[in-house]
Amino acid sequence: MQPIKIEPAKALDEALTLQRKLAEGFRTLREVDDVDFGVTEKEAVYREDKLVVYRFKGARAPTAKTPILIVYALVNRPYMVDLQDDRSLVRNLLAQGEDVYLIDWGYPDRTDRWLTLDDYINGYIDRSVDAVAAHAGVDRVNLLGICQGGAFSLCYTALHPEKVRNLITMVTPVDFHTPDNLLSHWTRNLDIDLFVDTLGNVPADLMNWCYLTLKPVRLFQQKYVGLVDILDDKVELENFLRMEKWIFDSPDQAGEAFREFIRDFFQGNKLIRGGLTIGGRPVDLKTIRHPVLNIFAEQDHLVPPAASRALEGAVGSDDYTQLAFKGGHIGIYVSGRAQREVPPTIHDWLAARA
Repeated sequence: MQPIKIEPAKALDEALTLQRKLAEGFRTLREVDDVDFGVTEKEAVYREDKLVVYRFKGARAPTAKTPILIVYALVNRPYMVDLQDDRSLVRNLLAQGEDVYLIDWGYPDRTDRWLTLDDYINGYIDRSVDAVAAHAGVDRVNLLGICQGGAFSLCYTALHPEKVRNLITMVTPVDFHTPDNLLSHWTRNLDIDLFVDTLGNVPADLMNWCYLTLKPVRLFQQKYVGLVDILDDKVELENFLRMEKWIFDSPDQAGEAFREFIRDFFQGNKLIRGGLTIGGRPVDLKTIRHPVLNIFAEQDHLVPPAASRALEGAVGSDDYTQLAFKGGHIGIYVSGRAQREVPPTIHDWLAARA
């Protein structure tokens, strides 16, 4: 074992730098206001229970004839797609001329304990699609499903093909049994009935803890050590706090829907293997003959690329396109590269199929 060599001058310099950063950081923290999010103006066009469907307003009227409805996951808040001025998938889609709507699921409580996947997919999503189509004056919409919302969008398109024109999936799991799927390994042998029967709704704090422990060193240690480097930069500090707010602003999960999703998707892998039924109706990806754009992140630790790539060949469409984004599960929405690459790709792909 080699002895640790400490250079006194270098160690002193690093200590003084840390002291200065901390002192400047305390001054910066006094200047930081409560961080905001959801920067783009929007209006509610449909409400049901805790769900709200919003339409976003851009600086100019949309030129696209068919609206995009974003279907986000249940496990996080959807304002990640409109986090701040310079990190907004929504704002950049509007700038491309798209007409953008979004489902905000709200925060489930004990009254939602018995909601099923049928309630979410054949109920809430179906009525949201109808509301958007009526508001836009069209008969079909473009679906943009994100993560779990992408899996829901695949199911919805298979069950209601006449209401969807084009389907876009982002960081969407399709094959839940790829070797590098950490979440799947965790849940594969979980007694999901005992789990849900004991807890009822699944607490958001428990879900967050599970996600953070997938990369414990990076998310529990390195991230906060790195915070020292930006304590004296008000803008960067506000960006950090805005992201932290989103990470820990998670809804509880409706117990019955959670049971079904873990059992049929993570454990049974039925979306890709077959045998999945929603509301008593079979879900067969081969019935999806719509144009499909599948976008996944190459460094995604929550939805490994292989889990998303499995969509190719699984759907019945002969118009399938995929984009491998160089980034992670969150970077695909908020990184500078994402702002430059993802919205134009979506717009150009849709325009070619208008």
